Amino acid sequence: MAEIENNDVLFVIGSNTKENHPIIAQRMIKAVRRGATLIIADPRRVPLVRHAGIWMQHRPGTDVALLNGMMHVILAEGLTDRAFIDERTEGFDEAFRKTVEEYTPEAASKITGVPKEKIIAAARAYGKGKRAGIYYTMGITQHSHGTDNVYAIANLALMTGNLGKESAGVNPLRGQNNVQGSSDMGCAPNVYPGYQRVTVPMVKERFEELWGVKLADRDGLMANEMLDGALAGKVKALYIMGENPVLSDPDTGHTTKALKALDFLIVQDIFLTETAELAHVVLPGTSFAEKVGTFTNTERRVQRVRRVVDAPGQARKDSLIIMEISLRLGYEMHYHHTEEIFHEIGRAWPAMAGMSYSRIDEEGGLQWPCPTPDHPGTQFLFKGGFPRGKARFTNVKYRPPVEVPDEEYPFVLTTGRLLFQYHTGGMTRREKAIEAVAGRPYVEINRQDAKALGVASGDKVKVTSRRGSITIPVHASLRPDRGVVFIPFHYREAAANVLTSSTAVDPICKIPELKVATVRVEKS
Repeated sequence: MAEIENNDVLFVIGSNTKENHPIIAQRMIKAVRRGATLIIADPRRVPLVRHAGIWMQHRPGTDVALLNGMMHVILAEGLTDRAFIDERTEGFDEAFRKTVEEYTPEAASKITGVPKEKIIAAARAYGKGKRAGIYYTMGITQHSHGTDNVYAIANLALMTGNLGKESAGVNPLRGQNNVQGSSDMGCAPNVYPGYQRVTVPMVKERFEELWGVKLADRDGLMANEMLDGALAGKVKALYIMGENPVLSDPDTGHTTKALKALDFLIVQDIFLTETAELAHVVLPGTSFAEKVGTFTNTERRVQRVRRVVDAPGQARKDSLIIMEISLRLGYEMHYHHTEEIFHEIGRAWPAMAGMSYSRIDEEGGLQWPCPTPDHPGTQFLFKGGFPRGKARFTNVKYRPPVEVPDEEYPFVLTTGRLLFQYHTGGMTRREKAIEAVAGRPYVEINRQDAKALGVASGDKVKVTSRRGSITIPVHASLRPDRGVVFIPFHYREAAANVLTSSTAVDPICKIPELKVATVRVEKS
């Protein structure tokens, strides 16, 4: 994160950084003050735009066309890093170049709504950067073509040689304080800790030996597939820990119906969330301040967490709850302290084999890969090469969102977070000071659209999609473009995800298209 201040170009796409990652945004602003060029691509005039040299207000869901348009300019004007491409990549072939050549600035402008002059300016600025970093979040991934979006970002970085060096790279900003650590530890249905695929026989055998059990050789279900399985009667029970899908998952009606169809629902959390209210059993877990362990942040830095207060009432450490359930299911876990678990992580994943609590304490955190006790940790990835040998260009073409505006649903809805509230509000909405500042839901709508609908800020409107309707106050502003509305998803009394789709998903990673849904807005 310290490297951000030394970027000479920052390209922020699909990230409201100032509100969702305010500390990182401050580093970006410092870089701008030092002379860096900040490029932002976002359908809304997010707060960081005021510091941007170039703002591209593209239509929601048109990221691939925008990125390919930038690459067209970089290719046409000879701004590629040919030495990097020749030495460290593959797939920069005629088929790839031919696809990019289709996305002229004029063609990309027609799809995205961004003036061609801005696409050209952004491409030149990024292409000429010596230390250019790309930063993105769920505005890129939560689409029916989210994987394509990430491929296109990777293509842009590879084309210009902006990987494997300081103050550059492709930088996904993690949305919560230990998302990176959870991912590292195998909280996905197709990998063991360290992103080791469950379908690889050698990997499976190694973990069977480590844990002393027979393991499955097939991928598990994605989150949305679990809910579909519950409705189909194929999934009988779910164990949900630290998650509130009733508010955070798309199509709230579908989610609620699926959870109610289960034979047995367990929820482990620190508060009685909307999801916990549906559970057969609620297990009271502990907050970050009530336990010992490690968190891994967005730059892969593993840091210590220490207990500062005792857990209230019957709440127990999450690890103890998991160990107790495992014991009663017939598999005894022999851990007397969380440090023993950490030692096992090092045995399971070589990238953390060189870490220990004492080293982390001494050095204030370590970044993986850190394979040996004398390894200093890895400041940035891919300096010495890529895990697969050569990085691969991926041929990506623009595909429109699953839902596009029509006469019945003329507006595009996009959702997101606010600075003062957090996720589904399970913690922040219990705080009176926060509620006093940001305690009301709203739909943000362009002032001209509001005028055409005969509504003003404070008036209530009915917002309807193919899934359902909510009634919500209006906030008329210049942030969204005409035809686009924005609703923060923190508020149960006007839950944005009543409106979003659970069936429009990325075919590869199954992430729902939370950032694009079509709606109509009517005066209430």
